[in-house]
Amino acid sequence: MLRKSLFVSTLFVFVLAVAAVPSFAISKQQFDETYPLQAGGTFELQNVNGPVEVQGWDRDVVEVHAVKTAKRNEADLQRVSIEVEAKPKSVSVTTHYPPDEGVEVAVEYVIHVPFTAHVEHVGTINGTLVVAGVTTVDELRTVNGNIEVYEGGGGIHAHTTNGNIHLELANFRDGTGASAETTNGSLLLALPRDTQADVETRCLNGNFLSELPIAMESSQKPREMHGRFGKGGPPIKLRTINGGIRIVTLQATV
Repeated sequence: MLRKSLFVSTLFVFVLAVAAVPSFAISKQQFDETYPLQAGGTFELQNVNGPVEVQGWDRDVVEVHAVKTAKRNEADLQRVSIEVEAKPKSVSVTTHYPPDEGVEVAVEYVIHVPFTAHVEHVGTINGTLVVAGVTTVDELRTVNGNIEVYEGGGGIHAHTTNGNIHLELANFRDGTGASAETTNGSLLLALPRDTQADVETRCLNGNFLSELPIAMESSQKPREMHGRFGKGGPPIKLRTINGGIRIVTLQATV
């Protein structure tokens, strides 16, 4: 009888202990849609919490794949919505969160767009941005995350606060310039060997290095460099506070 009483008591304590452990089950919900987009049409996306990856392909459609993840409450998935405004010449994706706080939901995007699309704006607050194989890219913004561009072009403006920036601009000749700025992070810019551009860099706590031959010009501010590649051309502006700046030769891809 004593053993039975001890067993029941132990079982009761175990049940209470399990009940006292909070539930941290992760719930997910997918979003998959496609939208037609004419050649040269525009695309933009605004996120809040989560990374965004945009890839160019040879189809005249935009494919949106998103995964919403709730860390605590599954009901929060319904409180965060993905809204798409699709027209023949433009597709815009927006992530909407409720105005009140306490919704712990991350949204991760993987997007395919026509490689001739004009990526006007892609932004998030907490997450990395990656754009690959798109000939025209304008504005990329995050606060906490890296920014990476591969086989890109256009008048790229990349801005983050806590993160590195990596830009490989295969189509820089077709752009109107490029700028990149971070506070806590390093900058790497890869350009074709025969690039013609005016260059301005500033790094307060870091070093500057260029593999491409650069004609240096005088500067009135410390830790700031002005120069040009070749005969000069579209402006390139690179700025960081805590990090270095490197300009390297773009390697040919097979």
